[in-house]
Amino acid sequence: MRIFDPHIHMTSRTTDDYARMAAAGVLAVVEPAFWLGQPRTNPGSFTDYFDSLIGWEPYRAAQFGVVHHATIALNPKEAGDPRCRPVLDLLPRYLDKDRVVAVGEIGYDSMTPEEDDAFERQLAMAVEYELPALVHTPHRDKAAGTRRTMELVAASGIEPGHVVVDHLNEVTIELVHGSGCWMGFSIYPETKMSPPRMVDLLRRYGLDRVLVNSAADWGVSDPLLTLETGRAMLAAGFTEDDVDKVLWRNPAEFYGQSGRLDLTAARATGPTYAGSSILRGGE
Repeated sequence: MRIFDPHIHMTSRTTDDYARMAAAGVLAVVEPAFWLGQPRTNPGSFTDYFDSLIGWEPYRAAQFGVVHHATIALNPKEAGDPRCRPVLDLLPRYLDKDRVVAVGEIGYDSMTPEEDDAFERQLAMAVEYELPALVHTPHRDKAAGTRRTMELVAASGIEPGHVVVDHLNEVTIELVHGSGCWMGFSIYPETKMSPPRMVDLLRRYGLDRVLVNSAADWGVSDPLLTLETGRAMLAAGFTEDDVDKVLWRNPAEFYGQSGRLDLTAARATGPTYAGSSILRGGE
């Protein structure tokens, strides 16, 4: 079974992770620009980071048969830092690049006026460059942050189908479901979502406009939790076609709206890793 992880931070992962992912059927990834954990002190550090996302990281992924694309943005965690805000003026240089398939991660962390401004400006860039937008919902005050997110998205004029609102859970899904936006879920230990809970949500809300990702990064995370979610879906009675829709066709459809998504290499490599025995854990 082929897997496309639509939100994973491979800069924080090892080459061993790439090997494990490829063997498990993860044939494509999108890596959003995010906060690296250590505060950055000047725009030049972002330039180096963005360059690695569109240069070095796709090369590293290709060594393992994994197709890599990126999203570029000023992350909300840094949107209020005056040392970082000039990065907003650098973004157009990168939003024209072939391997950039969305503007992201954008959205809220602490819901400050500075974050409002960065969010609005970057949604406008998504409209200008005809790119989808990947929106981060805050770790704290999640319901309030998601409501505010939906208000700002509606006011921006962006097509709702070009937006994925990520890191949703049982509390926030109702705020996005029915809006026309895509719903993103991070299968991330302890803090976000688990495979069994994800299966329950898929039963209740269906498979359309749903993106399931690992969001694996430098924290306690696992780049194979997309695979575990597929296994949990099968165990719960979903079909292999259902799993393919959630774990491959949905992310391909969402990021395909950029006009830049190229999965040719993944399709060529796919049969090497395909097969229900992998998805079912070797049963």
